[in-house]
Amino acid sequence: MRLAMTDNLADAQPGEFVWREVEPGFEVAEMPVVVNGAEVDRLLLNRVDPGRFRFTVRNDPTGSMNIDEWEHALPDEVLIVNSSYYDNMGLPATPIISEGQPSGPEQYDARAGAFVASAQGARLVDLAGQDWKQVFAGAENAMIAYPMLIGADGQTRTAPESRWLANRTFLGQDGSGRIIIGSTKDAFFSLARLAVFLKNAPLDLKLALNLDGGPIASQSVRLEGFTRKHHAKWESQFDKGQVHLLRAPFDVPWALPMTLTVGRK
Repeated sequence: MRLAMTDNLADAQPGEFVWREVEPGFEVAEMPVVVNGAEVDRLLLNRVDPGRFRFTVRNDPTGSMNIDEWEHALPDEVLIVNSSYYDNMGLPATPIISEGQPSGPEQYDARAGAFVASAQGARLVDLAGQDWKQVFAGAENAMIAYPMLIGADGQTRTAPESRWLANRTFLGQDGSGRIIIGSTKDAFFSLARLAVFLKNAPLDLKLALNLDGGPIASQSVRLEGFTRKHHAKWESQFDKGQVHLLRAPFDVPWALPMTLTVGRK
């Protein structure tokens, strides 16, 4: 994080990594993030075939469930990750569909991206010039999030560099239609820097959408022969020469009102 706040920082480059297929249609990997030959962060990656796995958007407005409680409540889900944004009451701050039930604001000016899933599969959608209600039609699970890190035109679409650093979570879709779910291990990335990194990384991403981040960024993977548990710690902003730091207390996972889960079909 200290390095990420320096001026004239060299662009981050992806280090060597290898996909490992743990189950048919589900692969995992860890991609080092390298600056000047040194690892500064790491992407915890999952690549999922939506033809073999289903996706569910979930909301727990009580705010009582962290990654551990979600695991306990959903023992058959193979992946749990934080998803889109929520309000002060723990309710969805963007429109969602969860198991066929719409929630969140009925009127919403969506200009970034959406994730939609049904029995037929799952996909990311660039909402530039599209009506989100039409995109949601027929979806069993769906959510809107922002910003679009890689748009349909192949370009990054974030605000200018802000030095707002945090643990990040994102969704991507590659050229084969597989869904990539990633979390950063640490808090090296601003949104603008993450967008550029993902565009240049060897992931064949055609679309990428940012999800909520900071100390809530969490990921659980439970497969035969492979498990991964990660919960974030950091978020910071550099403003007028001062660093404002938000840290998860006592290394305890924060509550996750909004999650995206993956299960076997």
